[in-house]
Amino acid sequence: MANTTSHQARKAEVRALIAAERRELADLLDGLRDDQWDEPSLCAGWRVREVAAHMSMGFRLSLPATVVQLAWARGNLHRMTDRVARRDAAAHTPAELAAFLRDGAHHPWTPPVGGLAAALGHDVVHGLDVTVALGLGRRVPEDRLRLLLDGIRPGGLKFFGVNLDGVRLRAEDLDWSYGSGTPVHGAAQDLLLLAFGRRLPPGSLRGAPSHRFTAGG
Repeated sequence: MANTTSHQARKAEVRALIAAERRELADLLDGLRDDQWDEPSLCAGWRVREVAAHMSMGFRLSLPATVVQLAWARGNLHRMTDRVARRDAAAHTPAELAAFLRDGAHHPWTPPVGGLAAALGHDVVHGLDVTVALGLGRRVPEDRLRLLLDGIRPGGLKFFGVNLDGVRLRAEDLDWSYGSGTPVHGAAQDLLLLAFGRRLPPGSLRGAPSHRFTAGG
């Protein structure tokens, strides 16, 4: 019984982190200038508005609608999400896209694998796709970062196409590291982006292998 209670408490804690992240990002999106919505994000091929549209797709699209979209994409999940993000980014105003995220703060959606931690990772990383690309300087709260960083595994790195052979990631602002080899130093949230397959802006990382994970490197 004690283990069950502890597990339920942990789930409630992660759900609260997800809700807080969504609300904070919705507030941030509401404050963007019109031109910033058309700036490129760190998510390859998407502007800020496509990222914002994608972030709420999971709790706006019903299961039957998702199945239909996936069929149109011939079973390719990446093709499906790209098509839907572009469609919804064109169909909705910035205010609507921010409101979708805020209204879905407590929605129970999770990605196909990974559960609640993956849902938090989805929100945090896509939020960073926007804020880092725009140079906004938002810092993700430490409790959210630690949960995600501690969940990094070889399978996840492989899924996102990240090769850390001979590299040790070392956070400069948290007591955290991962891997073995020549150190790559950076802010914890930048290393999280790296682990999710993003190319960081020049100057974000330090260490001899850092060019492997930097835009234009």
